[in-house]
Amino acid sequence: MAGSGWGPPRLDGFILTERLGSGTYATVYKAYAKKDTREVVAIKCVAKKSLNKASVENLLTEIEILKGIRHPHIVQLKDFQWDSDNIYLIMEFCAGGDLSRFIHTRRILPEKVARVFMQQLASALQFLHERNISHLDLKPQNILLSSLEKPHLKLADFGFAQHMSPRDEKHVLRGSPLYMAPEMVCQRQYDARVDLWSVGVILYGVGQAQLDPIPSQPALCLPSTEALFGQPPFASRSFSELEEKIRSNRVIELPLRPQLSQDCRDLLQRLLERDPSRRISFQDFFAHPWVDLEHMPSGESLARAVSSQWRRTALVVQAVKKDQEGDTPAALSLYCKALDYFVPALHYEVDAQRKKAIKAKVIRVP
Repeated sequence: MAGSGWGPPRLDGFILTERLGSGTYATVYKAYAKKDTREVVAIKCVAKKSLNKASVENLLTEIEILKGIRHPHIVQLKDFQWDSDNIYLIMEFCAGGDLSRFIHTRRILPEKVARVFMQQLASALQFLHERNISHLDLKPQNILLSSLEKPHLKLADFGFAQHMSPRDEKHVLRGSPLYMAPEMVCQRQYDARVDLWSVGVILYGVGQAQLDPIPSQPALCLPSTEALFGQPPFASRSFSELEEKIRSNRVIELPLRPQLSQDCRDLLQRLLERDPSRRISFQDFFAHPWVDLEHMPSGESLARAVSSQWRRTALVVQAVKKDQEGDTPAALSLYCKALDYFVPALHYEVDAQRKKAIKAKVIRVP
C-alpha cells in the first residue's frame, strides 16, 4: 500500500529506507525484504499520476526487457508490483553507487581501470545486441557498481530501451543530450549505432553536471570530474550550444594528456565518428584489441584458461622456438599472449588459495 507525507511509500514484504535517487517519473529507495534473509534491494517507485502515454509504454518495455534477461553486468529485475498510487520495480541493489560518483570521488580514472569497466560494459552491450535490444540512454549515471571494494559494473535504467534490429530506424529523441549521437540530436533519425557514440562519450570523459533528459533542456555547468580527459567532447552551457558544436564538421581531437595507449585512442576516434556509416560497427567494437572481450576478467576466466591450456601450450612452444632463434620481440609477444589466458582470472579471483594456484600456473608459462 502507498504511504503518505514525505516518507517513502509502504510496500508489502519490504521496508523502504533511504532515497537513492529520483527522476522525472520515479524515485529509487534502498529497501530490505521482511523475510528471514533480509535481502537488500533497490525499489524503483513510479508514480502513476506522473505517467503519460509515452512513459507508460517505456515502463512496460523496460519491465518486459528486464524480465527476460540475466547477465552479470546488467542490473537484475527481481519482481514488480503495483498499488493504487505506484508501480514498483524491485531491483538488484548496487552498493557502489553510479560510475559518475565513483569517478568524482577519485578525480581521475587510469586507463587500465577504464579498460576493465569498458570490457564489462561491452560484455553487457554484446548480450543486448545479440537480442536486438538498444539501451538508448547510456551515461555514467545509468552505470552502477556492485560495490566500492571490488566494483563490477552493472548497466541500469532501461526506461528508454527499445527492441531494434540493425536496420531499424527511429526518430524520437531519447536520453541525455551530452551523450546523444549527432544523428539523434540533428537529424531526428537514428538506429542502434547511437549506443556506440554514447560509449565513446563515456570513455572520453565524464561530466559532473549533466543536461537533463529530453524534453527539458536547462543550462549546463562545465563539468569538472576527470575520467580520461576530464570532460565530454562537446561540453556546453546550453542545449543550443551543444547542438551547434555537434553540427560542426570539425574533427574531434583527442588531448595529448594524459598519455593513452594507441589502441585506446584508436577506439575513441572510431566511436566518436559523427557519421554513423563510418562509426565503428558493433562487431568491430566487441573485437577491438583494447576491449579484448576474449580475455576479459570474469568468473569464467579461470575455466577459460584451463580449457584453453592446449592453446597456451602451443603459444609457449612457439615462444621458446623464437627465443632459441634469437627473435626476442616475437618470443616476448607469444609469452604475453599465453599469459593473457591467466591474468584476467588472477584479477577476478578473490579466494587466496585459488589465486595462489593461478599465480603458480602463470609462473610456469615461460
